[in-house]
Amino acid sequence: MKPWTYILLLLFMITSCSGNSSSQNLTWYNNSVITDVTEDPEKPEEFTRVSIGISPQIFYLSKKGEDYKTLLEKTSQSKKRGKAYNIGIENNTNIIKQVNEIP
Repeated sequence: MKPWTYILLLLFMITSCSGNSSSQNLTWYNNSVITDVTEDPEKPEEFTRVSIGISPQIFYLSKKGEDYKTLLEKTSQSKKRGKAYNIGIENNTNIIKQVNEIP
């Protein structure tokens, strides 16, 4: 009976940890307005620098990301129109991964 208990426990641990972790790896800045969008002076071929808020916090858009154009369009609209978005920043990298409309 004990081997079955260990097998079930192992199976449970594997399935509980295999969910979608992409949203768990983000820190959210809700109702945030972009104050500046510029080329990154250190790595202009790789990143666009994005400032959020009155006391700006600096984050980055990766030019190599598949959704770069969409994210750049939304961040530019936020800067031009003062439109607020919910912005998801990847933990430990400061790279913007999601820019969502506020429901």
